[in-house]
Amino acid sequence: MDFMRLLKSIEELLYEVVSWLLFYPLTMWRALRDPDKMMRYANVELSDEVDEQYQDTMSPPMFLLLTLLIVHGLELGFISDRSWVAPSMLASDSNLLIFRAVVFSVFPLLMAVKLLRFRGARIDRATLKPPFYSQCYVAAPFALGVSLAGVVWRVHNSTASVAALLLLVVAIVWYVAVETRWFARNLDLGLGRALLSVVVSVLQGVAAMLIVGTAIALTQAPGT
Repeated sequence: MDFMRLLKSIEELLYEVVSWLLFYPLTMWRALRDPDKMMRYANVELSDEVDEQYQDTMSPPMFLLLTLLIVHGLELGFISDRSWVAPSMLASDSNLLIFRAVVFSVFPLLMAVKLLRFRGARIDRATLKPPFYSQCYVAAPFALGVSLAGVVWRVHNSTASVAALLLLVVAIVWYVAVETRWFARNLDLGLGRALLSVVVSVLQGVAAMLIVGTAIALTQAPGT
């Protein structure tokens, strides 16, 4: 009986993983084509029963995590030089992937917190989840662009460097533009104030990224 349950679990896992081949590109396309609609969709889906949520897309956190996993796989396939990963803690592929997942999750977290603060809503697990989930749908393309820029940059030639810089700029501009429009529409803010709020949140995310990276580097330094 236990063996049959194990087979059933494997069957369900296999179906889930294979379904990503369809739903991941579909979710990415929808997030790029109409990010506002996808963010609204994320909120609506959370009101459904758990088994009925995100039936025609990937769940937002899984979408973000799988995006980082795909980029990590591309990095392993095309970049053999791992000398840029200084701390020994991040030399492990699993640790590096976890680090990236945490770092890029900070951006939707900061945006979600700022949205709740503007609305004057209480911040707890229940109120934070809907805006965080919705923000993951646009954080994934942003993470994809930034991470791919890092991979291309390490090709180490002038053409790759220009392409990496262009990709990075496009990713940042797209993310800031999407978030600015979202803040302006959902909080009745002027574009200038919405843009300022988004830029501040992005800078806070970058600062958090640098702080965490520095902390890891210091803890792994000789003599510590």
